[in-house]
Amino acid sequence: MDSVLLILIAIIVLFSYRGFRDEAFFRKYEFHIGSIRSGEHIRMITSGFLHADFTHLIFNMLTLYFFAPVVIVHLGVVHFLIIYFGSLLCGSMLSLYIHKDEYYYRAIGASGAVTGVLYSAILLQPDMTLGLYFIIPVPAYLFGIGYLLYSIYGMRTRMDNIGHTAHFGGAIGGYVITLAQVPSMFYENTLMVVLLAIPIVLLFILEKSGKL
Repeated sequence: MDSVLLILIAIIVLFSYRGFRDEAFFRKYEFHIGSIRSGEHIRMITSGFLHADFTHLIFNMLTLYFFAPVVIVHLGVVHFLIIYFGSLLCGSMLSLYIHKDEYYYRAIGASGAVTGVLYSAILLQPDMTLGLYFIIPVPAYLFGIGYLLYSIYGMRTRMDNIGHTAHFGGAIGGYVITLAQVPSMFYENTLMVVLLAIPIVLLFILEKSGKL
């Protein structure tokens, strides 16, 4: 396991733990549309180091722990970090765009960045099999597509407190940045590139038609 990944996980855990114990700290660094629009842009990054509770934190860190090594092996540590923080920023930017007029809107979590890493890993190693609920084997690309379709559903219904918009933005970030780093995938793995693009295209169609 690469030491950079372990250091990143440790920083997120420590930052999140501070947020659990200190509400003022949590509120200062969470994603909050009103604060960001007033100039506190650092929240678009720092919110990715906060979590709602230990379950939220553990789930994200386990996902990162399992899938980041795939990206690191294929692309190296520097490119992994570019994908991680690029996906985090993409998740925040999409959230800001979609919810720009909802000044009360708040969000936290590394899910956008982690989803970007997951999508990157699927592109780089599409023959992976994921364990749905850690039991049911599912091809990685089907999981990725299904996850984003569920995120679109969550963005439309808003029936839970999950930051689906950040997840989707993170996936777009992981997808675009990975293809920019490995453009040969366009002709070496064309089918997978097209399949993983379907929910992304669908999102923009729905947004342009005002159905989000």
